[in-house]
Amino acid sequence: MLNQRPSISAFFPAYNDGGTIGSLVVTTLQTLAELTDDYEVLVVENGSTDYTVEVLEDLARKYPNFRYLAHRQALGYGGALRVGFRECRKDLIFYTDGDAQYDPRELKLLLPAMTDDVDVVNGWKIERHDPFHRIIIGRLYHHFVKLMFGFKLRDVDCDFRLLRREVFDSIELESPDGTICLELVKKLQDAGFAFAEVPVHHYHRTYGKSQFFNFRRLSRVLPHVAWLWWKLVVRREHMKKLKMKRQKVKV
Repeated sequence: MLNQRPSISAFFPAYNDGGTIGSLVVTTLQTLAELTDDYEVLVVENGSTDYTVEVLEDLARKYPNFRYLAHRQALGYGGALRVGFRECRKDLIFYTDGDAQYDPRELKLLLPAMTDDVDVVNGWKIERHDPFHRIIIGRLYHHFVKLMFGFKLRDVDCDFRLLRREVFDSIELESPDGTICLELVKKLQDAGFAFAEVPVHHYHRTYGKSQFFNFRRLSRVLPHVAWLWWKLVVRREHMKKLKMKRQKVKV
């Protein structure tokens, strides 16, 4: 476990999450205040058409440790994550989605697993609370990509993660959509970063619609999964870049 109280950034990508983002931010601020004196919460708003931005404006007026970035042109899920990782300022980065299907208070479960020899703490869903068709799609997708990419994690698509900010000195992310999670885990795994896994709860969606696990969206995502497989598994371009970066550091 970390020897001293760490500095933590928490961030959430948000797209049409006006009904959940306010309580998610406030709960996270309260949780971080219990864990450390050095923290921030960031929301990367991603072209919402509901009242998400109005909620964020109100939160920013009330909470000095909170800030947001609003993008009237949608970035895509991958674009929002890349912005969030780049903008976080603290030593540890925690992120989850803005739809509040995870409880940010369970960050308290992740933090003790961030020992000196661990770089990434990944949640895994104890039980998935989604419509039946989404559960089936999610399971098929999980087994498919685990086989394709050689993932060792129990739950690759659980977006409830705590990472050391320094891991992004070694990897660069490119994916524009939800496949960024595959890219992130694959590049971290191949770079030799150590993972720990912690069970977390998953809750029913109370507001908005899923932007990823539906048949129409997956039909567009699968070609990008194939493109990632070609780059990361067949050509392994990221490993060539990583080797060059590490050689420069040694010099």
